[in-house]
Formats: sequence, C-alpha cells, structure tokens
Amino acid sequence: MQRYIEKFKDYLTKEKNYSLHTVKNYVADLKEFAKFLSGKDLKDVDYITVRKMLGFLRERAISKRSIARKLSALRSFFTFLQRDGYITANPVASVSTPKMDKKLPLFLDEKTVLKLLTSPDKTSFQGLRDKAILETLYGAGLRVSELVGIDVGDVDFISGVIKVLGKGRRERIAPVGDAAITAIRKYVAYRDRKAGEGNEALFLNKSMKRLSDRGVRCIMDKYITVLSMQKHISPHTLRHSFATHLLNRGADLRSVQELLGHKNLSTTQIYTHVTTERLKSVYDKAHPRA
Repeated sequence: MQRYIEKFKDYLTKEKNYSLHTVKNYVADLKEFAKFLSGKDLKDVDYITVRKMLGFLRERAISKRSIARKLSALRSFFTFLQRDGYITANPVASVSTPKMDKKLPLFLDEKTVLKLLTSPDKTSFQGLRDKAILETLYGAGLRVSELVGIDVGDVDFISGVIKVLGKGRRERIAPVGDAAITAIRKYVAYRDRKAGEGNEALFLNKSMKRLSDRGVRCIMDKYITVLSMQKHISPHTLRHSFATHLLNRGADLRSVQELLGHKNLSTTQIYTHVTTERLKSVYDKAHPRA
C-alpha cells in the first residue's frame, strides 16, 4: 500500500495541484487506514471494511469533521486506484459522509478588532511587522497559509491589492485596503534593510526567514494575552470578522465569496447566520409593525 500512497501523493501534488497541507493530511489518513488494515490487500477492501473503520473512529471519539476528511481521502485514493486499474470498484463510493453540525464562526465586533489592530508597538521592527500582519489578515480576509506565502513582489502598493495563492493552489487578487497597505509600506521600509538580497518573503521571523503558520499564531496569541481577550481567538477569527463585517455593512454574498476565495457559495453562506445586526436593521426600517 505504501507504494500506492506515494503514487497518489505525486498525483495530488502534480496533477490535482492540492496544497501541501491537504496532501500531508491525506497521506497521514491513508497511513492510518493502512495500519487499520493490518496487511490486508487493497483489492480485498470492501464496503464492510470501510464501515468497520468508521466504527473504530467513532469509538475513539474522532470528530465528524475529521471523519469526513478521512473519508474524502479514502474516496479519492480508491478512485485513483480504480483509474489506475488496480481495483474494479470503489468501496467508499456508497459510504455516506457524516452530516456536519452547523458551527457558527467566531468573530469579533469592529471595536474589538480596532483594539487588536492598534496594539502593536509601531517603533520596532517586530511591532511594525505584527501591525502589518494583523492589518493584512483583517483587511483582505486571508487564511494564514495565504499570508505567509506572500512575497514582497506580490504586493501592488499603487492599486492596493495583493496576489495570493489560496486553496487548491488557486491564485487570486485580493483587495487589502489603505490601512493595510500603509502598514505594509512602513514595515517593508524596515524589512528591506534587514532582509538581505534574494529574500522574497514579505513577512519574516527573527532569523530573517519566511514566517511560518505557527509563527503567525504565536504573534496573535501574544496580543490576545496582552489585551486579555478570549483565549480561543485565532488568526482565522480575523477572516471570520472580515466576512461578517462586510455582510453587516451591505456587501452581497457573491462578492464576499470572491473576496474569501471560496470555490462554492455554500461555504460562504455560513456567514449569513451571524449577520443578525444587519437583518434587524433592515427589519426595523422596512416592517410596518417593527
């Protein structure tokens, strides 16, 4: 099975253009499945085998979201094997994905976001970097993986947009706003003196290397602690806040979908559940009995 996992990994990377994060998770899921099979040949895997694995995962209290991802990995893997002629039928094809519990995204109100954005010390290199990071996360609604992948050349200071590489390695142009562009410009003035030639990454760590996802989360945690904010706030919370504030101020769902880089509108529709402030405002103005 290991040989086919390696072939599948190459397929996901080179043909499907999946992100490194997704490929890593899929490979880990398949290795876990191989361990569950205990040497059983892939040709002998059937619907019952897959159902037994699901029962095993539920006994371990694995979340529905994780189970759904593991099923997705298996479904893609066996489809690949079928295409390659190793098996004749996909044993996962008829296995239904667990129904997800609707979880409303956590977001911050505008005042709290402003408090967070103004907290870094703007007289130091790290403070200017952190300010630029927070402004960019909120100003463009970026994922952390998109943020850390930005190169200096991806920022168009005149047009106020950034080229980012999103999920599925899809490129998009993200408007970022004047506040973020100003913060990036001030940070870059310091960065260019420290970075050295040939260093393309926009956001750098103390060693002048590209900042990692974990590094961004540590930066966020630092300011959350300083401001005594909720412990479960993450960089993704700023992305949720970005979408919610746009909708509350009248942006249409299709535009927010494009700004977030969502492939499907259904992914964006979760934000319609958290824009109650806007809905109440519309109701109060329009309903005769309000």
